[in-house]
Amino acid sequence: ERETAIGRMCIAVFGEGFKSFNIAHLVTSDGIGVEMFEMKERQERHEVDFSRLGIFHFCLQTDDFEGAIARTEQYGGKVRMDIMRYHPEDDSKQAKMVYLEDPFGNLFELYSHTYEETYASDYS
Repeated sequence: ERETAIGRMCIAVFGEGFKSFNIAHLVTSDGIGVEMFEMKERQERHEVDFSRLGIFHFCLQTDDFEGAIARTEQYGGKVRMDIMRYHPEDDSKQAKMVYLEDPFGNLFELYSHTYEETYASDYS
């Protein structure tokens, strides 16, 4: 499913060479989302070893998506990929994401919408 929006996001994050992975999406009753990845094969990109055990990034949600990106760059961070929409085929769904890096090399993901809105099939 590399042609889907999520498939293109995975290529942007993990690189063309990644084979596949398992992922579990979990969300707490107060809206904290947790994603657990199991990489099928070792893949390196952006000098981050995605196959290692443990946390390789964290994700934040903001109502000021573009402003948060600008502030990250202003304070020495980097944008690691193009901004992508989860449902580009549906104009009523505007959830966006991007991977950023802070000035210390920590990778983080930024969402424009809540975890539930981002992954729900019926939000607008």
